[in-house]
Amino acid sequence: MMIAKRVIIILTITLGMIFNSTSQNYEDSYRLSLTEVVKEFESRFNKKVIISKRWMNDEVIDFALWRFRSDAEVTLRNLLGPLDLTFEKDGDDTYKIVPFAYHKRMPEEGAELLYELSQLYDNKDEWENRREELYDCMLKALDLEKMPKWDASKAIITKKRKYKNYSVENVALETLPGVYIFGSVYKPSKLKGKVPIIVSPNGHFGNGRYNKDIQARAAILAEMGAIVMVYDLFAWGESVLQFKSTTHRTSMAMVMQIVNGFRVLDYLLTLKNADSSRVGITGGSGGGSQTMFLTALDSRYTVSVPAVMLSSFFSGGCPCESGRPIHLCGGGTTNVEITSMFAPKPQLIISDGGDWSHTVPDVEYPFVKRIYGFYTDDKSIIKNAHFEDEGHDYGPSKRYAMYDFMSKHLSLKSLKKSDGTWDESSFVEESIEQLQVFGDNPDLLPKGAVKSFEELEKIWNEFLNR
Repeated sequence: MMIAKRVIIILTITLGMIFNSTSQNYEDSYRLSLTEVVKEFESRFNKKVIISKRWMNDEVIDFALWRFRSDAEVTLRNLLGPLDLTFEKDGDDTYKIVPFAYHKRMPEEGAELLYELSQLYDNKDEWENRREELYDCMLKALDLEKMPKWDASKAIITKKRKYKNYSVENVALETLPGVYIFGSVYKPSKLKGKVPIIVSPNGHFGNGRYNKDIQARAAILAEMGAIVMVYDLFAWGESVLQFKSTTHRTSMAMVMQIVNGFRVLDYLLTLKNADSSRVGITGGSGGGSQTMFLTALDSRYTVSVPAVMLSSFFSGGCPCESGRPIHLCGGGTTNVEITSMFAPKPQLIISDGGDWSHTVPDVEYPFVKRIYGFYTDDKSIIKNAHFEDEGHDYGPSKRYAMYDFMSKHLSLKSLKKSDGTWDESSFVEESIEQLQVFGDNPDLLPKGAVKSFEELEKIWNEFLNR
């Protein structure tokens, strides 16, 4: 009885659509509402569609029934494209309708793009031609063909806090005239001779660079023997003393984060104990994006560990990661090609099963490994640490994998225990107040400090017009 009732309902909907379609003509563009189209789609393909009510009453599709094809997903793309909508799969038989996002593809589309890109080069020479094309285009897209130069002020350094095996001091660096980047520098307690340096850009994790996991990785890397600097995203953390947090979601934020990354490394290399031949970088999420971008553009790095960010179908949901058209370079590229630009230097890609990096072991990592194969057969140079049962974080297990890799390729002291974990017992979590240079008081900023996004834009435009 229930089955018969369902058949009658579906038949009624279908007949209604057919009748409606016969009453249409070319002059009215065979127009149907999105509500009617969704019902027809569900009945034809026996699929469920989840869609916000705000679109159901207002949106209208021209030539609606003419857009149907034998494949459900091809049909959805045809129907939703003109409305600037797209879909996400929610199980085998359900589709969720969402606004089109320029920085996202379907996983299958990401895999297809990588296949197309792989056909562009079969050897080292062909790949290096492609890499040079991407490098030049990325700099142009970021307006960084000529990196701004000026006599920056000396670093502002706070009082050092000493712990058992490492120390911490906060630093403000002038990265453009009147524009500062704020961070904390972690150093080994006993500094002798030349030691590795590690740049650690912050991602979009809660509490920014004050996050416990971020503090922990910097402290332990310092205990292992490296000098490490963790620093804020643009218009995050102390950077909001100069710029409203809303300006983080601008294309200029992407430019500033690249400039800041260059300046942080410039500063670290001026330190007495810095070893310029051993330079690492690691960050997670948005910090993973910066890790990939900086290693593609700055040849001074020797070891890279981007965490929970690599994807062929996701370029980063923030304009600070995709606000400038670097992913349109070379006829279209992805972070997978961008991180491959680091070849043949040592790189560990950290991924997990709970975010957009879930396909890395089967899709993205083989692509990167193939490019590394143009240079070397050494399998220790390129690695993937995948955590299938974990989500989007830079937690202990991911840090352990990173420590292992950094220890080997930067010749750092190992704190690895017999059970495979690493000893983080000496780490002391600090408060936000302890990690700040000026705290929450913009009046403490140096004289001449920029205090608006408009001032920054003016300074940047002056550089571009020189």
